[in-house]
Parts: sequence; structure tokens; C-alpha cells
Amino acid sequence: MPLLRQCFVLLVTAVSVLASEDIHVECKSKSVTVTWKVSEEMATNPSRLFLGNCLPTEFTPAALGRGVAVFESQLSECRFKERRTQKKLIYENDLTFRPLPKPNPASFTYSVVCSYQRPEWLHTFLKPSRILEGQGRLIFHMGLLNDDLSGPAVSNIVSLGSFINIWAAVEQQAHQPLILYLEECVASTTQTMSPESLIYPIISNKGCLVDGKFGSSRFLPRYHSSSVFLRLQAFTFVQEQEVYIHCKLVVWDPKNPNEGKKACNYNKERKLWELLDDPSRSDLCSCCDYECGVRMKRDVDSEFHGLAQSVVLGPLIITANSTRNDQVVLGPALS
Repeated sequence: MPLLRQCFVLLVTAVSVLASEDIHVECKSKSVTVTWKVSEEMATNPSRLFLGNCLPTEFTPAALGRGVAVFESQLSECRFKERRTQKKLIYENDLTFRPLPKPNPASFTYSVVCSYQRPEWLHTFLKPSRILEGQGRLIFHMGLLNDDLSGPAVSNIVSLGSFINIWAAVEQQAHQPLILYLEECVASTTQTMSPESLIYPIISNKGCLVDGKFGSSRFLPRYHSSSVFLRLQAFTFVQEQEVYIHCKLVVWDPKNPNEGKKACNYNKERKLWELLDDPSRSDLCSCCDYECGVRMKRDVDSEFHGLAQSVVLGPLIITANSTRNDQVVLGPALS
């Protein structure tokens, strides 16, 4: 596993781009440094210079009343937006000058983009082994991935506020095309659920990522309909104790999403629910704050009712600090 992590570092392209004569962007493996030579107007008010929602980490006056603003930020901070394709990992943000507070518009905006090449072997790891038409056996997979999603996690210890990357997939052997959903997920203090078990809801109401309303958890864009990625922010539940993630995985006809078969993220800025696979149909997520039912169509296409599998992932240990020890991650238990 250390070899895999080293390979990823070698394959990531840290891009250093001369954006213009006045803006220099240096993209590193997990951070970015932006050096901005600002005009006299901007230099008189450096507190109105922003990278996303972050102020300059350093500002130095220069000749002719100008100045130099430097922003140093982790790519997980300052509201960088992350976008993934099969070959690229892209982080985007805006460099702005706002002489007046919001909602007044910025008088200057520049897009900051850091693009990283993803390793070729990653594509094979994330794809299901094969997809065939017809009926046949289904094999479900679920596991923890490392921080850059390039392979299995090397530790089951996560610090409070960091991210737990969960991957689930169904291997379709001689079966019609299907889409995979995480219908329900809860965290528990026990591997086997009982009335005495402490639980924390993560996904409920048939695919609504309720934890995303309180933290930064979200479903990531899919690479294929038969797999799903959940980036779960480590939450305050129990500390220094074993935690198990109990999930119900469901496969469904990809042409027929409904209120009972969906994956919904909560957009905190817009204060509404969004459908992962087709935001234009986010009305299917409008029930997430209430009770989601199923409206079945009485036609031939509705004969497939889906197949489900319960999975237990863990144990995880959530700590209050960032210490990570190399402990073996136990595989999921299927029931």
C-alpha cells in the first residue's frame, strides 16, 4: 500500500502556471499558492481581496502605491470546488476584489484552477469488472478508500472533521444494466444491531444524505452507474471507540429513478436537495425533509423491483486529533 501511495504522488502533476503578468498560481499536491500584484486601488483596501472566502495570508506594499497579496491555502479550504473526471482531478476557485460587501458584485474576478492527472491504474480499480445483458448473479462490494481515492485506505483511524471515503459497487455478471444506491446508512457502536446500540443516521429516507445538512458530507460524481462514492465527514458520535457503518445497498433500473430510489445531496448554499445523477430532476429529492414514498407506474417497465444487500463496514475509530496509525481495515460483512 505505501507503494500505491508513492505511485500516486509521482503521477499527480503539480502545475505551476503563470496566469498573467500580475497573477501567479502555483499548484502543489494538496495546496495552492497565489501571488497577486494588485493595483493602487486594490492596495488601499487589501481586506477586500479574496481567494474564495479567504483573505490574503500576506500583503506587502510595493512601489507606486501598488501591493503584492499572497494566498496560501489547502485545496480543502477557502471553498475550493472539486471536480473529477476519469482522467483529471480538478480544483476551482475565484480570486476576487470586492470593494463593497456582498451582495454587491466583485469588481474583479479571476478563475484559479489546479488540474491533476489521475493514474491510469485507478480507472480499472474504480470500474466494475464487467457488464453483461440478461439475468444473473450480483456481487456487492464496499470498502474504505484513501484520501485521494486511489486505492484502499491504509488505516481505520480518522480524526474528527476529516473525511471517510466510502466506495460501494455491484459486480454485474450476466445481468441487465443497473444503478446502485445507498438507500440507508447509520453509524453504530456495534457490528450487530441491537436495541442497546447507539446509532447516528447518515443516509435515510431512501437515499437522502441527511448528514450533509450538518457537515460537509456528500455523494461524489459517479464514474459508472454500478458504483457510488460517499465522502463522509467524521462526526461527533463516540470517540476512541469502535464505530461500524451499516448500509443497505439497492440496485435499480437506471432509467426509472423515483422518490424511493435516488441519491440526494444537500446544497447548503442554496438550502435545497439535489439529485446526484440528474440535477434537473431534483424534485425527486424534495421529499427528503418529510417522508419519501414510492409512486409506481403500472406498466411493463416497472416489473423490476430492485435487489438489496445489507453491508457492515468497520470498525472505524474516530479520534479528536489528527494522529493516524497504520491499523488493518476490516472488510465489509455481508448479511
